[in-house]
Amino acid sequence: MLNPVSEHGPAVTTPLLQAIGITKRYGSFLANDQVDLDLHSGEIHALLGENGAGKSTLVKVIYGLIQPSAGELRWMGEQVELAGPAAARALGIGMVFQHFSLFENLTVAENVALGLDGSESFAAISARLAQVSRDYGLPLDPKREVWRLSVGERQRIEIVRMLMQNPKLLILDEPTAVLTPQEADQLFVVLQRLKSEGRAILYISHKLEEVKRLCDTATILRLGKKVATCDPRRETTASLARMMVGAEVAAVKVASGRAVTIPRLLIKDLSMEPDDPHGVYLHTISLEVKGGEIVGIAGVAGNGQDELFSALSGERLCEHPDNVIIDGTAAGELSVTGRRRLGAAFVPEERLGHGTAPRMKLSENALLTGHAAGSMVKRGFINRLAALTTVDRATQVFDVRKNKRDPEAVSLSGGNLQKFMVGREILREPGVLIVSQPTWGVDAGAAATIRQALIDLAAHGAAVLVISQDLDELTEIADRIAVMFHGTLSEPLDAATTTREKLGLLMGGSTGEAASREEASDAVGA
Repeated sequence: MLNPVSEHGPAVTTPLLQAIGITKRYGSFLANDQVDLDLHSGEIHALLGENGAGKSTLVKVIYGLIQPSAGELRWMGEQVELAGPAAARALGIGMVFQHFSLFENLTVAENVALGLDGSESFAAISARLAQVSRDYGLPLDPKREVWRLSVGERQRIEIVRMLMQNPKLLILDEPTAVLTPQEADQLFVVLQRLKSEGRAILYISHKLEEVKRLCDTATILRLGKKVATCDPRRETTASLARMMVGAEVAAVKVASGRAVTIPRLLIKDLSMEPDDPHGVYLHTISLEVKGGEIVGIAGVAGNGQDELFSALSGERLCEHPDNVIIDGTAAGELSVTGRRRLGAAFVPEERLGHGTAPRMKLSENALLTGHAAGSMVKRGFINRLAALTTVDRATQVFDVRKNKRDPEAVSLSGGNLQKFMVGREILREPGVLIVSQPTWGVDAGAAATIRQALIDLAAHGAAVLVISQDLDELTEIADRIAVMFHGTLSEPLDAATTTREKLGLLMGGSTGEAASREEASDAVGA
């Protein structure tokens, strides 16, 4: 076990880390504006805010990735200047980023060694890695290649690598975004243990229920400024969301009496080899989505969701035309454009580079997906006014916030770009919509807007397929939920009657019958 930071719980007076008046200016834009933050030993402290509120900027200052324009950091009462992440780690600050920094073809131990200072032999690193992973209940095999591991196991590598540096302050960015409910519960046990050892944890998350469950204190940023510090356990998710956005976040409303019609999207015996050495083989996947319903596909990242989206969108062609049927037409061998002409629309997970061209204007990005159907192209000529009108409508209907009428995609925050991507497809009124991770990394207000739009589209008769790692999202908006695991798809379950625990077991590889037995056993044990 690592050496505890403190045997006596949280410090009463001097914070472990103080950020005082942190200001970061980019030209005329203030990403952080006089932000104060106190982090104490033995405390789990949430950092909350909308996309673009300044959370990432503040964390980068604390970790030494960027230098503040004004303000100062104090470590145990002494002013410090962090020239880079190495200086932060030397003080005792560790960070696990939302997107992992791992080499697929290297082993666990090799990846860990790359993040250390090189003062130990590889054998010593491997032994210490095994010991720390056992001590903290984060089992890892040092000899396994990363590409063979689940996303949850990959996160363990990042956490164990950080713990091997014996940090006093841990920064975790959206740590449960890719975990099953069971894996998240295990992570919470680890975090509570680290807290009991006297370590401070700065916890960034959009999942307000887990913030209430886990965190002692929450600091809320809005538009670059600190607007509140509170005890999240004494707040409701609605009050936390209200502090984040500065207004009430409208509850998602499911349309009553929604008419479910005939299948508009059919997937029949779809099998496909991956085009990536580390990709996932799809095994005889079958599913139907009817008009008027939302079907969710849950699963931990890396279980074939990307491959399925590519097969359904036409980015990869199927072996047989009837592997994918859109409104009665066999579309398995049609391109993306061909499928759009049948009335289908697609929203991929990756916003920049896949969903949009970063350096192109929003109107040009609207044209990229809208030229196949609609009024943007007539007789071979581009109607730029129609493309710009799509941007204006998406801006108004989906509250897309931007600094001018038609900016480059890269200039938008993640949440606003997501709203634009979803908006430009829904405004086409597609008969079939396939969307991957619709609210990935977006704040409560943007998530509510997007989820309501999906429900409203289904209410107008569209078939909506939502691929998401967020079980809260799927149980809120979906009528049925299926689970992907290692390229196979479970039978869909009724979202109104199934449980998070059962879905979590399926996400971990249990069969439907086994998941039901395990869930019943857990209920009896409780």
